[in-house]
Amino acid sequence: MKGPESLGDTAPEEFRRQLHELADWIADYREQIEKLRVAPNDKPGAILAALPAQPPEEWEPFENILSDVDRLIVPGMVHWGHPMFLGYFGWTATAPGILGEIITAPLNVNAMTWRTSPAATELETLVIDWIRQWMHLPPEFGGVVYDTASVGVMHALAVAREEAAPSVRKRGLVGASAAVLRIYASEQAHSSAEKAAIALGLGEENVQRIPTDTAFSMDAGALREMITRDVRDHFKPLAVIATVGTTSTASVDPVPEIVRICREFKMWLHIDGAYGAGFAILPECQWLTAGWSQADSIVVNPHKSLFVPLDFSVLYVRDLERLRRVFTLVPEYLRGDTVEAQKNYMDYGIQLGRRFRALKAWVIFRSFGREGMAARLRECVRLAKLFADWIKIDKRFELAAPVSMGVVCFRFVGPVAGIGDAGPGSTTPATVADKIDNLNSEIVERINASGRAYLTQTKLRGRTVARIGLGNVLTTEQHLRAAWEMIRETAKAL
Repeated sequence: MKGPESLGDTAPEEFRRQLHELADWIADYREQIEKLRVAPNDKPGAILAALPAQPPEEWEPFENILSDVDRLIVPGMVHWGHPMFLGYFGWTATAPGILGEIITAPLNVNAMTWRTSPAATELETLVIDWIRQWMHLPPEFGGVVYDTASVGVMHALAVAREEAAPSVRKRGLVGASAAVLRIYASEQAHSSAEKAAIALGLGEENVQRIPTDTAFSMDAGALREMITRDVRDHFKPLAVIATVGTTSTASVDPVPEIVRICREFKMWLHIDGAYGAGFAILPECQWLTAGWSQADSIVVNPHKSLFVPLDFSVLYVRDLERLRRVFTLVPEYLRGDTVEAQKNYMDYGIQLGRRFRALKAWVIFRSFGREGMAARLRECVRLAKLFADWIKIDKRFELAAPVSMGVVCFRFVGPVAGIGDAGPGSTTPATVADKIDNLNSEIVERINASGRAYLTQTKLRGRTVARIGLGNVLTTEQHLRAAWEMIRETAKAL
């Protein structure tokens, strides 16, 4: 192709050739991903410095662009789909998910109303209900697809705010003479609680963090005490966020006890099941769903545990009309494209433009089926327990939290020469712990810098611990064993 010959699109035959080239590139990337560094070790700004500072004036052939992807972009990526990427929750990139994304791109619809895309609206409704059934939620729960759980909790708390202080939607917090509203979440809960409070005008300081027990689950007794104290001090308890699968440890809060407290104080109960709720598709994990039917809202991220590519998060609300009442607003320029008898998903959130996210989920769920996803989740749990067994055998390491789902938190504890053996009074216990903290952090940083694997670290009870998250379908026992040997070798070297 010498250059664009018209103001139209790429010629069909040329586009077909480019698609075949891209298909080969995608297949090669997935097949050879294990040969890549998991993460780059470049200094900040290195990639930007290698790219042209001025925007292009003339066209470039696709081959040149794809070549630069290989030369500049791929080496500068953290490859979340790499089998040795063991950070966060393990990423759920799969071949069916990639195919679903490819199908979605050329359709490029805006799923804001039923009329603007009937198939997108109705498929979203179907997929949401499939997930509802897998989560064992009763039919009165309706859902809507957002990008992430952070957006979901903000919408849920907006509804809770409106029900606690009617007319805030129209008049604002001051105009509605609203009391100071309080939100409660465990000290292990996600920071999206504070972000939602900031966005909703409730104030970051009004998110109260509740202590956790030895399993890092919310202490229901401490929750009750804090709410009682806030009522006495003339605050208005608004909502509790109970987590099923916390970010650091995948711990599970005692939802049935929290339900009783929320009913007693007439509070909204939101369940953050972004990670953990997906495990409810396993019959042996149905205990996770205890109390869910009594919640007001629950969020699940299929892009964390149900093998859907980022981003795909579903917020369920008991009686979805509660959500629509807060957010529906139809401007005149959309009046002709709304059909009142049909669901218009733009009415259930702040977004007007909405991607056709349901299509990729539909492709994946049909490609794997519940049994296929369950088998892969079971393997993830098996690998986590196996890794925990290895830690228990090596006396230099210890588990830092109970192993839950696909997450393992562990800590290097010694023996280390020069720590704690310098004589009485020379090294305080706090100093020893600080040195061990630094060593744990250094182990993670050195492994990540090597490009051979990728871990994360977190803080538990003020102490630094290493953490792995399993969930990638490409990660096998062989990969996990290689990562464990790297961890042990790095600890020995330090």
